[in-house]
Amino acid sequence: MRAQDSATPPSSIAVAEPATTPRTASATMPNAASTATTARYTTRSTARNATGSASASRRTAPGPSAGRGGTVLAGLGVVAFSLTFPGTAWGLESFGPWSLVALRSVLAALIAGAMLLAGRVPPPERRHWAGLAVVGGGVVVGFPLLTTLALQTSTTSHAAVVVGLLPLTTAALGALRTGERPSRTFWVAAIAGAAVVIAFTVQQSGGALASGDLYLFGALLVCAAGYTEGGRLAREMPGWQVIGWALVLCLPLAVAGSLVALPLEPVHLNAHGVIGLVWVAAGSTFLGLYVWYRGMAAIGVARASQLQLAQPLLTLVWSFLLLGEEISAAAPVAAVAVLVCIAATQRAGRRAGRESRTVRS
Repeated sequence: MRAQDSATPPSSIAVAEPATTPRTASATMPNAASTATTARYTTRSTARNATGSASASRRTAPGPSAGRGGTVLAGLGVVAFSLTFPGTAWGLESFGPWSLVALRSVLAALIAGAMLLAGRVPPPERRHWAGLAVVGGGVVVGFPLLTTLALQTSTTSHAAVVVGLLPLTTAALGALRTGERPSRTFWVAAIAGAAVVIAFTVQQSGGALASGDLYLFGALLVCAAGYTEGGRLAREMPGWQVIGWALVLCLPLAVAGSLVALPLEPVHLNAHGVIGLVWVAAGSTFLGLYVWYRGMAAIGVARASQLQLAQPLLTLVWSFLLLGEEISAAAPVAAVAVLVCIAATQRAGRRAGRESRTVRS
């Protein structure tokens, strides 16, 4: 009987296979196994990708414990930074401004390089070097040099409150660079803090800017750029490696600067000068930036930056205790006012974080 004469559909008719059927079947079995294996690998890969996405989500939206830890780390960085101006003033007792900045960078780079070698840390990826150059130019070279030049004509208390503009500058650059979108309450508090700082500066200078203030405002811009880029990089590599590689990148320039500046500027070593140099190198430049970048990576550039509104008040205290500087009546008032603004920005940041986690869940 022919197949087309049967009532059974053609696809249901059993047709005798030739003698080569066993080989064909056996050849088909590995393909099926391969398909199953591929499916398993695909499933595992999808699971890994999902895990990675979840991890990335946790990094961008830290929970309450991570937020508290990040705030503590960033706060420790602010404490270290608050001693920078008094340490620089002590360092200027022994070194000229150019020599102090160059030696500061050399010592910090040697510490960072030793830690990178001890940890056998591989060089950063090529895509990270541009960001590290911004960090180096901002916080390793630009900010130390400009603030050191400013402190030749300004007191540390005056310089500290002027640098109170740094949080707003950093938050603004961070919003542009990292895509963070702080709330309206955050910006109102941040701008209020900046307004207090500007009013203090104008009152102290009699309505006119001094040459030291021009150096300080330049320092604000380059430092904010370095903070923003460092905070972004700290999400992709450990914070100590961010500042470590930035310091190593600037080492040749720092060595050259030392060789040129030391013969031209007089050196008068004393205890204050040596302690000041060691602190600004190891404390402010390396350890301070290490915990600062870790904190920024945990709680975000904008929120961490506003903690620096406390830096003027802390520096005023150190200036009084370590340098014996007189503090004007307006300086503590300005510092307390910016502390109120800190509380407002941190509260707004925490509220935004809770709302973000609620939306994700």
